[in-house]
Amino acid sequence: MVFGQVVIGPPGSGKTTYCNGMSQFLKLIGRKVAVINLDPANDSLPYECAINIEDLIKLSDVMTEHSLGPNGGLVYSMDYLEKNIDWLQSKLEPLLKDHYLLFDFPGQVELFFLHSNAKNVVMKLIKKLNLRLTAVHLVDAHLCSDPGNYVSALLLSLSTMLHLELPHINVLSKIDLIESYGKLAFNLDFYTDVQDLSYLQHHLDRDPRSAKYRFVMFDVDLLISIFSSQDKESVGNLVKLIDKSNGYIFANIDASAVEFSKIAFTTAAVQEKYMKDDETFDDDN
Repeated sequence: MVFGQVVIGPPGSGKTTYCNGMSQFLKLIGRKVAVINLDPANDSLPYECAINIEDLIKLSDVMTEHSLGPNGGLVYSMDYLEKNIDWLQSKLEPLLKDHYLLFDFPGQVELFFLHSNAKNVVMKLIKKLNLRLTAVHLVDAHLCSDPGNYVSALLLSLSTMLHLELPHINVLSKIDLIESYGKLAFNLDFYTDVQDLSYLQHHLDRDPRSAKYRFVMFDVDLLISIFSSQDKESVGNLVKLIDKSNGYIFANIDASAVEFSKIAFTTAAVQEKYMKDDETFDDDN
């Protein structure tokens, strides 16, 4: 049984940065990691790529040959990948013995709540290779600064979760930049716990774009985690959450216990470093 993550989210939400940071962290705690790039529009990869869809199909070639725009080209590419799933399966098979898998998918959101190609690719891999995958859905934290955008992100997350039918974790990315987006209407816990959204109604009414939807009653039950590639504690907490969702912690309890102790040690060491850096800064001032 092989475990991994299906990393999805809108363009610019930080999927590639997430895969890079997550792969480094998992290697730090002792896992062998393979990152699979399934985004043909991603031609600048900061991580070492075990499998690259560009070896099968290039977005630029699709757009030129079929007179398609970027969105149409991505839909075509996912359809082509589904029809050539044997290619991806053959590339994955040598990694199955001892690797943890990270799938970096395109940022076109329609692929994950409207079209079926991406879902079919994932489901065929699960069935043929006995994979246990969790969908990690990234949402840029700046959406919390606008109630309308935040509600839209929740509805997108919910639609995606229902469509993919995978264990699903929503993640606020770029959380280290959230202060630069302006003051939030509520504490961060309100947005991560997705508490009673009726409290946002007052703020929605003040926006003429969303005031006409004041009659809508919100009842969305989602849990959102937070992620910053600069904060090892948030990465460690997220890894634990993902491991519980796809069953990794139950596959090898002894190994998981060792890894979790490494997570605790790693985050403690990072926190100690931050504290020393702060003390040095205070002494200098």
